[in-house]
Amino acid sequence: MRGLSSIITGIAPSATLEISDKARQLQQQGLDVISLSIGEPDFDTPAHIKDACIQALMRGETHYVPSNGIPELVSAIAGKTEKENKIPCTPGQVIVTCGAKDAIYDAMAAVLNPGDEVIILDPSWVSYEPCVRMAGGRPVHHLLDTRTFQLDDSVLEKVTQKTRMVIVNSPSNPSGAVLDKSSLGVVADMCEDYDLLSLSDEIYEKLIYGKKHIALASIGDMAQRTITVNGFSKAYAMTGWRLGWAVAPQMIINQMSKVQQHSISHPTTFAMYGGVAALTSDQSCVETMRKEFNRRRDYLVQELLLMGHEVAPADGAFYAYVKTGGDDLATARIWLEKGQVAVTPGSAFNTPGWQRISYATSMERLHDAVIRIRSLS
Repeated sequence: MRGLSSIITGIAPSATLEISDKARQLQQQGLDVISLSIGEPDFDTPAHIKDACIQALMRGETHYVPSNGIPELVSAIAGKTEKENKIPCTPGQVIVTCGAKDAIYDAMAAVLNPGDEVIILDPSWVSYEPCVRMAGGRPVHHLLDTRTFQLDDSVLEKVTQKTRMVIVNSPSNPSGAVLDKSSLGVVADMCEDYDLLSLSDEIYEKLIYGKKHIALASIGDMAQRTITVNGFSKAYAMTGWRLGWAVAPQMIINQMSKVQQHSISHPTTFAMYGGVAALTSDQSCVETMRKEFNRRRDYLVQELLLMGHEVAPADGAFYAYVKTGGDDLATARIWLEKGQVAVTPGSAFNTPGWQRISYATSMERLHDAVIRIRSLS
């Protein structure tokens, strides 16, 4: 038998999923592991969203639909994008995908050619680099200021004749940092000056504490250069629904649609009706969850600071990014094996010496986790 794909064999498994799987294994052995390693809200999907999905299922919405998504959801996303994000958007500029991760993969496959370079701002989410590589591109990493987690003109040193795209993630996974107008302006100027595309991952846009989200595509003419990726997983506690979307110039959406047509066809039909309910119904459920995340954030960050740890600006998402120094993989292993607390080491995000702690769990479990971590310090 011939060998396997050299591209895929050269890609590491998802560190976040690998660690969460290890935590589950220990739990199955009877150990009381507190898993703070995966980015998943601990809330249930709001009832009105589930009801909309169930009603669609019961009335027979179980068949093929347009590849880019049901018209009701495509229109809702276009309307939301214009109203909330101040980005000009028509339904033809929208594609509904099987989660935001799928949108990122589709985008890379649609616009990259072999050897194209993509600038990734570190610390960066674990799946950006693999998506670039699977599309034949070459990831080029640029470290943000690890005090402010903002961007300056030093990123221009990474631009070459092969540069095709820059990836922006705000609020950030893993740091929780929210890029300010100055940082986004650097990206916008760079894209205009060097004729680049941007991919702006805004999946955590509704989970911000004391700062304001600015959509990259709302700046200047960036709507013509930006693929904005978003989804339902984080804000609406819909991780298992696998429902996301992308907004981009129509010529890019047309190419992303080809990728989708020849891979998943389209997301689950009846699930998309839940997405319609999520976007068009009362948003108080999102605010309720955001306030609770903020309460947990305040507690966890304060406790980590009292332990003497340096913590990144946790202004969004639901992560505390903690500088522990030394061998972060060894630290994470000790926390898991001796403290039975699962976190994700910073090496997974291209910043060794840090740990990502998710506070998407109950206050009671966070309190227990703090006690265990303190005992190992």
